[in-house]
Formats: sequence, structure tokens, C-alpha cells
Amino acid sequence: MLVRDYMTRHPLLAEPTMSILDAQRFMVEQNVRHLPVVGDGKRLLGLVTRERLLVEPGRLASMDVWDITRYVSALCVSDVMIKARDVATIDQDTTIEDAARVMVERKVGSLPVLEGGVVVGMLTKTDMLATLMEMMATRVPAVRVTMRMPDIRGELARLVAAIAAQGWGILALAGTPSPRDPTKWDAVVKIRYATREEVVAALVGVQGQEIVDARETTAP
Repeated sequence: MLVRDYMTRHPLLAEPTMSILDAQRFMVEQNVRHLPVVGDGKRLLGLVTRERLLVEPGRLASMDVWDITRYVSALCVSDVMIKARDVATIDQDTTIEDAARVMVERKVGSLPVLEGGVVVGMLTKTDMLATLMEMMATRVPAVRVTMRMPDIRGELARLVAAIAAQGWGILALAGTPSPRDPTKWDAVVKIRYATREEVVAALVGVQGQEIVDARETTAP
């Protein structure tokens, strides 16, 4: 799963001379929170966010309403944008999990996707959540089971074998270290063509593993 398959292609862009009032209006109308700022050839110059469009109250404290109006009207995107050198970016061949890591480490909600310095796409936290939904087959009815197992080699294979022995299909599979217990691993499995009761009956007998949660999911 690569960024190129999940990014927004041909994202909305801003020129550095766009006024912050126009940028704010544009972002509200288009329902976006991040605008790459580009120059010739769509080369990245910076990034403007809704937060960057907010004028610090301290700058306005000594101004009257007319001065404030003139001051705000004169501001351009280039005056408030995050400069390109400080913008977290990725390329199209970055894996989805590495893109998520960059977002978390840099504490950002979007990543411009560049190719040779040119903006070719945009990946946002909304795109990442949509990807998670697809990875976990959220829109498909199934039985969702969380199995807690020792974090040792072969445990996941035993779980999969127990499911396969019933002739069921695995719709989605993910795993994570167990909360508060680094010696255990939680596997989340979505199983098709079975009821919750059938799945619990089959998996409760997997030695050394525990059913933490089991529920039937429905399509929205």
C-alpha cells in the first residue's frame, strides 16, 4: 500500500500572492484545512493551514478598526505560510505506514506529496482514516474478533489455521502490541461466512490464546 494509491491527486493549490482573506474563504468553501503554496511549475513554496490564517491578537491591540482592516487586507499567503523548508513532505512511493509515522512524529495533519519538488498530490489524516477503514473492511458485514496471544513465533499461524480449518474466509487481519503487556500481541481478525457464536466456539479452544472481544459488524 503506497501513498500514490491513496493520496488526493491534483490537490487545491494557492499562489503566494493570494490574500489571506481570499485563502480563508476558499478553504471554507472547499472544506479543506491545508493548502500547498506553489510557484512556477507547481513547485512547493510553503503550506498554509487554517490556523496560520489566524492573526495574533497581540498585533492588533494598539490598532483601531480601520487600521486592523488595512493590516489584514494587506496580508498575503506568503506572509503567514509555513516555509517549504519546514514543511513535512513525502513522495509517491512512500508506504502508507511510513506516511502515518511521519504525521505522528511531526504532529501534522497533512503531507504534500512531491516529485522533484513539484506538488503531485496531498495526503491528509482524513485520507489515512479512510485507508484504515478499507484495510479493516469496515463496509463489509463480518465477525470481528480480537485474540490476545503470546508474542512469540508461530502464534498467529495457529490462529489462522484454526480459522482455515472451519473453511471461513479472512476478510481483514491486523495486529498490535497488547496494551500494558509487551509480552502479548493482539490480533484483530474479521471473518466472513460465520456467526459470532460459531467463531467463538471455534477459537476459544486455541491453546494459550484468549478472546478479548467478539462482535458482528454490519455495513453502514
